[in-house]
Amino acid sequence: MKRLTLIAVLAVVLAANRTSSTDLRAGAPDEPLSLWYRQPAAQWVEALPIGNGRLAAMVFGGVARERLQLNEDTLWAGGPYEPANPAALEALPALVADQMMGKPVRQMPFQPLGDLLLTFPDAGAVERYRRDLNLDTAIARVTYASAGVTYTREIFSSPIDQVIAIRLSADRPRHVTVSVGMTTPQHAHVAIEGADTIVMRGANAEAQGIKGALTFQARARVIAERGSTIVHGADVAVRDADAVTVLLAAATSYRSYKDVSGDPEATTKRQVAAASRKSFTTLRAAHVAEHRRLFRRVTIDLGASGTSGPTDERIRMFATRHDPQLAALYFQFGRYLLISSSRPGSQPATLQGDWNDQMKPPWESKYTININTEMNYWPAESANLSELVEPLTSLVMDLTESGARTAKVQYGARGWVAHHNTDLWRASAPVDGPASGMWPMGGAWLCQTLWEHYQYTQDKDYLARVYPALKGASEFFLDTLVEEPTHKWLVTSPSLSPENRHPFGNTTLVAGPAMDTEILRDLFANTIRAGEILDKDPELRDRLTVTHARLAPDHVGKAGQLQEWLDDWDLQAPDLHHRHVSHLYALYPSDQITVRGTPALAAAARKSLEMRGDEATGWGLGWRLNLWARLLDAEHAYTILARLLSPDRTYPNMFGAHPPFQIDGNFGGTAGIVEMLLQSHGGEIALLPAVPKAWPTGAVTGLRARGGFEVDLAWNDGRLTSAAVRALTTNSRTRVRYDTVSRDVTIAKGHTYRW
Repeated sequence: MKRLTLIAVLAVVLAANRTSSTDLRAGAPDEPLSLWYRQPAAQWVEALPIGNGRLAAMVFGGVARERLQLNEDTLWAGGPYEPANPAALEALPALVADQMMGKPVRQMPFQPLGDLLLTFPDAGAVERYRRDLNLDTAIARVTYASAGVTYTREIFSSPIDQVIAIRLSADRPRHVTVSVGMTTPQHAHVAIEGADTIVMRGANAEAQGIKGALTFQARARVIAERGSTIVHGADVAVRDADAVTVLLAAATSYRSYKDVSGDPEATTKRQVAAASRKSFTTLRAAHVAEHRRLFRRVTIDLGASGTSGPTDERIRMFATRHDPQLAALYFQFGRYLLISSSRPGSQPATLQGDWNDQMKPPWESKYTININTEMNYWPAESANLSELVEPLTSLVMDLTESGARTAKVQYGARGWVAHHNTDLWRASAPVDGPASGMWPMGGAWLCQTLWEHYQYTQDKDYLARVYPALKGASEFFLDTLVEEPTHKWLVTSPSLSPENRHPFGNTTLVAGPAMDTEILRDLFANTIRAGEILDKDPELRDRLTVTHARLAPDHVGKAGQLQEWLDDWDLQAPDLHHRHVSHLYALYPSDQITVRGTPALAAAARKSLEMRGDEATGWGLGWRLNLWARLLDAEHAYTILARLLSPDRTYPNMFGAHPPFQIDGNFGGTAGIVEMLLQSHGGEIALLPAVPKAWPTGAVTGLRARGGFEVDLAWNDGRLTSAAVRALTTNSRTRVRYDTVSRDVTIAKGHTYRW
């Protein structure tokens, strides 16, 4: 197993030092939607991410050696397995929580594919070094000058041709010399095929006693324009070329969570062969066009900054320097990350999107469905990337199968259930331990994402496809809710308020936490409404209506806060400033609590937020940003955004910091910026509901609103100057609100209402 040598690391560091010490420093890119830097990445969270939804890389930009750390989104440890625990049903009446965990007690990790390494001759003194990531083209570039020659690298992961394409060029002929190789921490070997192709073949790892069941392959073809190409061990070396193109494909044998019979060799051969028949210019143009089809749906201008410095410097200075363009860049970076890590046909974005360099990553880099996975998709609809929900939809439909086994084996119930985590293999039993795992609401919360997709698209065919998921999740709770003895409310038990301990018994386990009831209100209401739209299951709808009415109400505690539990324990809880704000689900992402519709509960939610405090993990700040925006508190929302964009919560490459890296902070931040500019819930579209003083002038186009609308906005001196609301799907009636003025309007499909 090869590793980056100490000499290579020192060469990168020395090159970076030479770059930073020269007087000939690189300027900013012409494209303002670029992350850019004057030195190579010294650590993983400084490298730049590229991805096509399935095949991803982190680009380091070294001068002596370029490292592309690679991921393929189906390369996880283990294989198909069944974690449902038959002993759990017997332990359920006595609430013996340890015996109710799944087997194994932990799930499978998402793992790295390996590295593609490009080694270059000593460049000598380097001038005008710059590496950048253009969000509008989804291309990473490295440029620098040495000995009178300017060298350029362009790197992208094509969603059209399914390869990572790398172009090495110079502004003088016969000046490109490079050695190309691959390494991996997986069980694999690297060999040469022909005179120009490197092939890495391997098998995935075992984890938690589950044997690896996947095979994988990465294939890189090195194409030189003039010059000479030789094989040196397992590397392909090119000397004195005009330019070099490297085309890399990767695949595993994964076909579904229960089928690992795919042929990665046939896939990679086909993809590299097809890409090789095209010029780099053709590959690049197709990639850019497809990326822009999604990315350019939304434009955003939050005002001029008066600075165009490197991105890492701007992040360090954001709290003390007026830089609205950095907030706009952060918003678009979140959209870029979703485009790059979740496309139809791919897996959903994990805790780290598609980017992970560790065999044992934090929290297995999987799908944590008690907030984090849902947060990944918060901006998908409102930021006009609706079709990128498809991988999550497919995951949920898989969970209706695996979760049905868990429901039957562990609860003796109908329907399906998923707890607080799942993985590539669609495990649905409680895992990790009772303190976090004994929470049966993960699948129900995922159903809210499916309903949101319908709300934004009004797509009845989609609703018919996902209706079995809503129905099955509802049936599980019809079978498992229990009667609370004092008020006869129906509540979940056992459960917990993720992942917070209450003050009694040194445990998280409890009956009927507020979040559970809030999620169930949405699940039952959405299932009833979907059944009405599709004309299905009238008897089920009647039973859900009765059960919905028996759910516990939200309560305001003695401190004026929204209670997290049925009893007023909040002030006694061991961690008053806990990172989760689970009981505020009703405020966001739900709309059960609103400032205008339920002012008393909104005031209680505000009190809860004040008690929790503004310090949180990256994703915790992302949630708080949306909550303050829903409370229509523009200045507090901006304070949270400034914290989120601080170096403690945003890495130099703009990745969100839990810490460590979690991508949900990015997605929560992007969704929160939308909520500051546009909200749509309760049958109303609110224009500029929480725009802070820091953004007195601006414009945004292409945001989406529930009901099938698209919205453009412009404002000046903090006041709305124009708005356009387009009906995309049906002849639609809605209410449009700005400040205290609201208007009921009907907009014909394809037509626009202007404020």
